[in-house]
Amino acid sequence: MDSLQLLSWTCIVFTVGMFSTGLNDLKKMRENKSADNIQFLPFLTTCLNNLGWLYYGVLKTDQTIILVNVIGALLQIFYIIMYLQYTKQKRLVMSQTLAAGMVLTCGWFYFTTYLPEGETRLSQLGLMCSVVTVSMYMSPLTDLVEIVRSGDVQRLSFPLTVATFFTSTSWVLYGFQLDDYFIMVPNTPGIFTSLIRLYLFRRFAPVSQSTPSYKSMQI
Repeated sequence: MDSLQLLSWTCIVFTVGMFSTGLNDLKKMRENKSADNIQFLPFLTTCLNNLGWLYYGVLKTDQTIILVNVIGALLQIFYIIMYLQYTKQKRLVMSQTLAAGMVLTCGWFYFTTYLPEGETRLSQLGLMCSVVTVSMYMSPLTDLVEIVRSGDVQRLSFPLTVATFFTSTSWVLYGFQLDDYFIMVPNTPGIFTSLIRLYLFRRFAPVSQSTPSYKSMQI
């Protein structure tokens, strides 16, 4: 097994593990018969991100990217269905899901109709997916600032933090092997934000957590 193949399997294992942390929220919903205190948008935005990277993997004919994001998208769809079953705000969730579907449809129409096949379409899609992924990694920074002020890390998930660190690192190394900056660059912030979270855990709280916080992203 060469280094690229080893990195491929590492990316698959760590990324699927990161996506699976949403099962904690699913378990909580089933136990409480309610989706209260569970955020819906992370499921929806991660699903859109998975579908975007899935298309990128298809254009690039990269089986690792395809497999990871097929699994990720299916898991997010499952989480969305279960959330819809337990939430009291079904109309809001349905409207947000419909809006996301419209965005996805418009994006598909733009890339397949207005952009020529080949490198142009691949690079434009890679840029868009990279921007979305970076924004998802950077979005919790406001929470981190609040945690520093309050010294309370209960809103963070230690298993998810560790999974994000190893997932981001493996994808950066994988992108480096492929010389693909669209894979390397967007996953780099995930390493730094994970290190910040680990530092906050060490400074403010023990490792054990009772309150899960699911904010997944990935490629």
